[in-house]
Amino acid sequence: MSTTTSPPRPTPHEPDAPEERTASSAPDAPAAPALRGPRAEALREALDGDRHALRERLRRELDADWFAPRLHTDDEAHRVHTLDGLRRLAALGHQRLGFDARHGGHDDIDGSVVVYEMLGLGDLSLMVKAGVQWGLFGGAVQALGTTRHHEELLRALMDLEVLGCFAMTEVGHGSDVQGLRTTATYDPSTEEFVVHTPDADAEKTYIGNAARDGHLAVVFAQLETAGERHGVHALLVPLRDRDGSVVPGVRITDNGHKAGLNGVDNGRIAFDHVRVPRTALLDRFADVAGDGTYSSDIESSAARFFTTIGALVKGRITIGGAAATATKVALVIALRRAEERAQFRRPDGEEVVLLDYLAHQRRLLPALARTYALSFAQSELVAGLAGTTAATRLPEHEQRRLEVHAAGLKAATTWHATTTIQACREACGGAGYMAESRLPGLRADTDVFTTFEGDNTVLLQLVAKGLLAAYKDRVEDLDTLGLARTVVSGLFDRARHVLPQPGREPDVTDRAQQLALLVDRERHVVEGLARRVRHARSGDGDAFEATNAAQPHMLAAARAHLDRVQLEAFVTGIERCEDAAAAAVLEQVCDLFALSLLEQEKAWFLEHGRMSGATARQLTRLVDEACGALRPHARELVDAFGVPGRLLQVAGEDA
Repeated sequence: MSTTTSPPRPTPHEPDAPEERTASSAPDAPAAPALRGPRAEALREALDGDRHALRERLRRELDADWFAPRLHTDDEAHRVHTLDGLRRLAALGHQRLGFDARHGGHDDIDGSVVVYEMLGLGDLSLMVKAGVQWGLFGGAVQALGTTRHHEELLRALMDLEVLGCFAMTEVGHGSDVQGLRTTATYDPSTEEFVVHTPDADAEKTYIGNAARDGHLAVVFAQLETAGERHGVHALLVPLRDRDGSVVPGVRITDNGHKAGLNGVDNGRIAFDHVRVPRTALLDRFADVAGDGTYSSDIESSAARFFTTIGALVKGRITIGGAAATATKVALVIALRRAEERAQFRRPDGEEVVLLDYLAHQRRLLPALARTYALSFAQSELVAGLAGTTAATRLPEHEQRRLEVHAAGLKAATTWHATTTIQACREACGGAGYMAESRLPGLRADTDVFTTFEGDNTVLLQLVAKGLLAAYKDRVEDLDTLGLARTVVSGLFDRARHVLPQPGREPDVTDRAQQLALLVDRERHVVEGLARRVRHARSGDGDAFEATNAAQPHMLAAARAHLDRVQLEAFVTGIERCEDAAAAAVLEQVCDLFALSLLEQEKAWFLEHGRMSGATARQLTRLVDEACGALRPHARELVDAFGVPGRLLQVAGEDA
């Protein structure tokens, strides 16, 4: 196959020039900074889970000036620095983890996700550019292409011989990928696809690597052949020739300065009847023969579309993981300052450090507890990829569960990053507003995480639809409420015996009852959603309006599900912790997470008769007490994140 002319090979960063260097052959790096004590080390191991060794290796290798965030005088300087960082990352070889071993990869999918998570420690522009190159572009070639695409491109894109783009989003269509309007019309007389942008609304936009560096794009377009449209498919389309000039028929404009992530060269792409060979189609799930005959093993166009999109789920997992890492960096900065910065005096004249104030504890410690909960949930999600390879795909029901889980946690983690980083910025006062604190940069760079790889509100609707779809293996339609019991029946059966009898109050300090309350809430909300959808489908009214009216209920169901998932993951994480002292501290962190979650949602529990006003009021006191109990451990809890010291501040300005 010939999809594009070969672009020039980037000059390797000196002195390494790592043609054959891989993650397994890189030299030893300096040791990570010392922790406060053995308990912090045990906490770190518990958080890191099965990939502790890989995470420690990355902490050492990324504790470097080139990886540290920097101030930049202009966007071009930032882009140059980011591309240089990408070459240095390629020198380390970790990008090979997620690729097919037959083409120079390591077939370690979960390990590759861990790498992207850890890139959240530094300049997030570099994390995003790496994600575009090896996660989105490379991931699409691997997941949607076949042998000929793999043989031609995988080694080249791993080694940065080809820089790529993932051209999905259009000006007029973002989350609605099925509605994309770029066309790829097959011409049997030349055995070529003609890729075309019909109008301005169909232009690809916000495409990373497009404005400056990209050579080749995976373009998502409506495939047409023999006068019939077959839905959205992906094709390889050249953007620039070997000299870096934009090829004829392609128009690229720079999206310009953004609120954050300005080291990423986002651009807008339009195609004017650009011809590419038939073999440019990434044909794992569908193919077009020379005479224009379309074929696919997946008969339904809708099923084919969702199979295609499902193959790219890793992107959402990595965004959530990187957001969690950025949140940890912010908490380290804010909590360390809170232990050192004194304000106002006690009656005896002694100044009080910020973290001794309950209001300050309330600001930061529940967020710290939720960060731990999300970390354990993310680890469970990543562990679900273990053992999979580039050439394998999970069974359909497991793939569906993974997609729902990934969508939900991406939304929960990125929203948590937005609120927590802002809280950390405020908690550091004027110092937190200075660029050298990293907090303004973290806030700006992570803000868009709630939008790309799927708008969070749309993703929560996907979660709710996944909950509704889970019953289909067992029941025929929505005329039964077996739905909710299918979704959470196992958990509910285990938790039901610890729920108090009607008229008796729950013990909100008991872990089993905390979990039972969340399971019961999820069951109740999903059951109610099932009734609403059943009614909408059975009535004579406008089905769209009825479903539209149910959207708030869908979001509530998704949030209830995610709250339960996080607490359950936290409990599992503690059970797996082998160090008794660390497990005891984790129990306290989990206490604060569960109690603050119940406090946050106490209106629902009151409205639905699950607790009395007295119990709801008690939650406020219990959260206060849990904050006080956790205050002595705050420093070791953030030390356990293992953020290298040089990554806690920006490194200066580029000339």
